[in-house]
Amino acid sequence: MTQHLLVTGGCGFIGANFVRFILRERPNWSVTNLDCLTYSGNPDNLADIAGDRRYSFVKGDVRDASVVTDLVNRADAVVHFAAESHVDRSIVDSLHFVETNVLGTQTMLEAVRRSPGTRFLQVGTDEVYGSLPLDQPELRFTEEYPIAPNSPYSASKAGADCLVRAYHHTYGLDVVITRCSNNFGPYQFPEKVIPLFVTNLLDGKKVPLYGDGMNVRDWIHVEDNCEALLTVLEHGRSGEVYNIGADNERSNVEMTRLVISSLDQSEDMIEYVEDRLGHDRRYAVDSSKIRRDLGGASTRSQWPEALEETVR
Repeated sequence: MTQHLLVTGGCGFIGANFVRFILRERPNWSVTNLDCLTYSGNPDNLADIAGDRRYSFVKGDVRDASVVTDLVNRADAVVHFAAESHVDRSIVDSLHFVETNVLGTQTMLEAVRRSPGTRFLQVGTDEVYGSLPLDQPELRFTEEYPIAPNSPYSASKAGADCLVRAYHHTYGLDVVITRCSNNFGPYQFPEKVIPLFVTNLLDGKKVPLYGDGMNVRDWIHVEDNCEALLTVLEHGRSGEVYNIGADNERSNVEMTRLVISSLDQSEDMIEYVEDRLGHDRRYAVDSSKIRRDLGGASTRSQWPEALEETVR
């Protein structure tokens, strides 16, 4: 079967890795990448595949209904990555997050509604669930866990997820939603914590660690996420949410020490700074549903090897 995908935000970190993954794993498929190339959308991430006849790039905004409608009409499925995604930026200015993440998703859904038979994959985040306590390690976010976002970024992503669910329930759209834990790997924009710390250390600068450094995240290699996304796209049940994680919970200070060690530097390079506003204490997702129902499993996320490879 030949499949044509419309990928939004495909020049960003996860999107670019997903485009590469699809072209490698599904040689009969083609991909159109819609990206407006804001600060974190880097076309150089895909420069080496620009000449692939299966790949095409369109510069455009997911809020532009005329552009979106034309591209959706030519696609068998849409994988929607396009989003403002940095929590710190959302705290300073939330407007762009609401415009892109909520209104942009609504524009995409309207185009899909007018294109019968098109599957829509909403790429979400575990941050919509809110925060878990450190002293209850047995607790994890399941797909039934209440949504309780704590930052403007996560609130905008929760709003997008709710719209996707509503369009499925109201109009019968064929939709699936994923909520993934923290990604790491190649092509990540350097404002995110791991590439920021690596580049700081290479430049002889200290790394800024929020608060006491004990905030916990579940780290997944981006290729494990891409594999899970493809599994959900191909086999996910319409209307369902699937958590994607790696069972790889690490405190921020543990992650920081490993990055520093990988670059043969000392812990004197850690600079503890004032904590982020509303900083969620712990994220941890229960990924048993995707493993049980669809057979998805993480294979590339083992630490320390996977992180050391990313640092190199």
